[in-house]
Formats: sequence, structure tokens, C-alpha cells
Amino acid sequence: MPYLALVFCTLIWGATFPATKVALTQVQPFTFLLLRFLLGTLLVFGVMLALRGQLRAERQVLRMSVIATGFLFMGYATQTVGLRYTTASNSAFITALYVVFVPLVLRRFDGRTWLSAFIALSGLWFLVDPLVSVNPGDLWTLACAAAFAGHIACLEKFSRRGASPSILAWQMLFMTSVLVPAMALEAPNAAELAPTSNLLIALLICGVLATGALAAQIWGQKFVAAQRVALIFILEPVFAAWMAWMVLGEQLGPRGVLGSGLILVAVLLGSVTRTEARVEAASHTPVPG
Repeated sequence: MPYLALVFCTLIWGATFPATKVALTQVQPFTFLLLRFLLGTLLVFGVMLALRGQLRAERQVLRMSVIATGFLFMGYATQTVGLRYTTASNSAFITALYVVFVPLVLRRFDGRTWLSAFIALSGLWFLVDPLVSVNPGDLWTLACAAAFAGHIACLEKFSRRGASPSILAWQMLFMTSVLVPAMALEAPNAAELAPTSNLLIALLICGVLATGALAAQIWGQKFVAAQRVALIFILEPVFAAWMAWMVLGEQLGPRGVLGSGLILVAVLLGSVTRTEARVEAASHTPVPG
């Protein structure tokens, strides 16, 4: 069951790339992020209230939530800004490099990790083509991949200490709080906030469904090692590229296809290591098939 939940995450997050790309034609990055996380926060606290869940506020829970939120904010901020300047497909495949970064963050080194890193950088070279131009959106997205790697590594450690619902709720609340002053700097006008069909659909996908996906990720990482989670997440850019083609008509081109393929190979190779079984066994929780 945890594996199915994580596959659900990749499908939803794949859909967020074209959805966000469309939304950014109307609103600025931090304004959209505030709207999606405000909606997600209301949803999480509404569910907790309906289920009579208890929001834990012990120092350890708050500390874990603050650390995880820091990585989450950096990830979403750089990804959303990057999407203003690059394609949804490029953003998805570059974001997938967090799968290669995860073992580096966790200091789980072996020859396969370094080989996957080399292949990933080669794929990124073909995808971005820096000899022609350096797209600032691609660079922002590369920073996003590193931030999300830190978030995945945090969740492996924190989710197994209990209080997963509270960690989710605090992350959503902290994200919303941080984004209020960020949105104020953008000073959005009334036209940007108009409830158009594009904005409402994007908020449904990114604010409601993606919040459910984050909850599923936090729960799933109680049972599945971070690197195996990363392996499952290689489906995300595939779903994103397919949806970007369906919705936005984006085309990768020969170099893009080659680069994306190399990144997927690197992601697959780098996320399967000998440490997985030991990490999952360390959780003292049986991993359902």
C-alpha cells in the first residue's frame, strides 16, 4: 500500500507542472504559491478537525516541522520561479535530479552513485544545451532539485518518529505564513486574483490534490527508504512530460528526448543501492508488498 500511495504522488505532482505553468500566465509565483498553500492548509486543518485529530505542539515536533518547511519552501519557491522561464517538461526532468541528490545528502556513497551523477549531468547538458543559452529557469529548477532532496531526506528521519499528521499540518501552516510577506512584495492586482477557470483548475490540482499527495508521501516514508522513494518518483517527470504535451503542446525535440532519457537512466541507477534494505529494516516496521 505505501508503494501505491507514492505512485499516486508522482501522478499528481506530474500534473502540477503544466497546471502551474498555466497559472503563472495570470498570477506571479509567490502569489500562486500562497493561494495553493492557503487552500491546502484549510483542507488539512479541516480534515483534522472533522476526524478530531490532535495537533501536537511539542518542541521536537515543531523543530522537525520547521526544518522540513525550510527545504519545502526553497524547493517550491525556486521551482515556481523557474517555471516562468522554462518549459513544464524541462522543469519536471530537472526536478527529478533530486533522486540523484538524495544519496549525496544522506551520505550513502558508492560507485553507482557517482556513475549516476555523471550520467545525470550529461543528460542535463543535452536537455539545457548551455552552449546555445543558459536558461535562468533551468538553473532555478536545479536549485529546486537540491532542496527537494533535502526534504525527502528529512521526511525519512522525521516521519518515523510519529506525529506525521502534525508534521504535515505545521508544514502547511508555516509555508502559508512565510508566503504572506513574499506575496506582499509582488503586490498582485485584482485582475491577477480573478477566479478564472485556469486559476481554479490549477488550485484544485496544486492546492487540493497535491496536498493529499504530500500527506501520502509523509505516510509512505514511514515504511519506505528515501532512496526507494526516489526510485518511485522517477515516474513524476514522465507523467509531467506527457501532460505537458497533452495540455500545452510542448515538444522536447531530439536533444531534449536524449537528455531526458539519460536523466531517467541516472535516476533509476542512482536510486537503487545496497543501503535500501538496511534503512528499511532500521525502521522496525514491516514494509508491505
